[in-house]
Amino acid sequence: MAESAPADAAWSNWAGNQHSVATAVLRPCTIAEVAEQVRCAAETGERIRPTGSGHSFTPVAVSDGRRMDLTRLAVDIRVDIDRRLVTVPSGMTLRQLNVLLASHHLALPNLGDIDAQTVAGAISTGTHGTGAAYGGLATFVEALTLVTGAGEVLHCSADERPDVFDAARVSLGALGVLVEVTLRCVDAFVLRAHERPAALDAVLADLSGLVSEHDHVEFFWFPYTSRVQLKINDRVATDHTPLPRWRGWLDDRFLANTVFAGACRLGRAAPALAPTISAVSARALSERLYTGRSDAVFCSPRRVRFLEMEYALPREALPDAFDALRRIVDRLPFKVLFPVEVRFTAADEIWLSHSYGRDSAYVALHQYVGMPYEPYFRAFEEVATSLGGRPHWGKLHWRDAASLAPAYPHWQDFQLLRTRLDPHAVLSTPHLTQILG
Repeated sequence: MAESAPADAAWSNWAGNQHSVATAVLRPCTIAEVAEQVRCAAETGERIRPTGSGHSFTPVAVSDGRRMDLTRLAVDIRVDIDRRLVTVPSGMTLRQLNVLLASHHLALPNLGDIDAQTVAGAISTGTHGTGAAYGGLATFVEALTLVTGAGEVLHCSADERPDVFDAARVSLGALGVLVEVTLRCVDAFVLRAHERPAALDAVLADLSGLVSEHDHVEFFWFPYTSRVQLKINDRVATDHTPLPRWRGWLDDRFLANTVFAGACRLGRAAPALAPTISAVSARALSERLYTGRSDAVFCSPRRVRFLEMEYALPREALPDAFDALRRIVDRLPFKVLFPVEVRFTAADEIWLSHSYGRDSAYVALHQYVGMPYEPYFRAFEEVATSLGGRPHWGKLHWRDAASLAPAYPHWQDFQLLRTRLDPHAVLSTPHLTQILG
């Protein structure tokens, strides 16, 4: 449990917009060591921040004290095939988890579009995929083990400490260090993916039917155009139309990453070309229909760096939000080089979940690294806030505790629990102080 050399103290996130230098880096190997390190920090007045794989755009993982790396944490992996439950260390990545589940003919019911996050990081920030009948990844948590800010080890589920369970599944790491997570899985399944260009107005007009009739629906709007790329995934019995390897390389690696990266660099160097680049991009993505293992269809490689803000809106507010967004983009003093992503989730009962108590539509704004973004994001945040929107905890936003409190019915319950579980503020950071109080 020795602390690492200062050379290991520097940290930055995937997007490169968040940096920190920890006073020390802790690499516990057991849950007992995690608890001891937390108690030691409490006794000495230090602070600890556990970090995952750095895929949040906010300072949620930035530490002004000791940073805790959980990649060496030894937790017995347990797979209960009959009950479809898997227990894993919190520092395991979703990519590793998907491989593990596939080896046992299991899968998570839903996933987002990247798999680089750790299990703890994904659930703690409210990571989600799309699907009107599915909640975010945190809704698949059956039980968890938490080391509180007082160094106490708590086992939580719907039956054991249900209040902590409802708070800790999406907690931004403010209640304790997640060390072990039990996830409810399903039998492995195949998805039929249908991806095609479409007209934005037609998709918005038929959105209710699309979302209710298909398992997983999302679309990407290309700014300065009336075009979207519509993506529909439905469960099917057999993998009868696999995507040829050359087509997967061409679409997902060459066009969506290599060529798109070049287009973004061109747009950054010559912003006046952005509308033309967006129009060409919208037309370059052709229709494709294929089947594949669920996680392979859900997740795609993302190599072009960007910054992102995402808001969860009441589903019925999406048309108004999109009308305002199109006007915002048209009047910006700079250009937008990335498409806007729209996804859907079901309501849940997790206290700080973006979808607490309501079916949601998620609108994600992106901008290529090195391009202006704050006026764009802030303008849409004003619209989203007025429509009852809740910002994704891992994506950029400028809300504070006073602004966020009215958006969450259990806000005060969470604060009381946070005070009880972390009485010495061992797990606090400047960012958590800003957004939680």
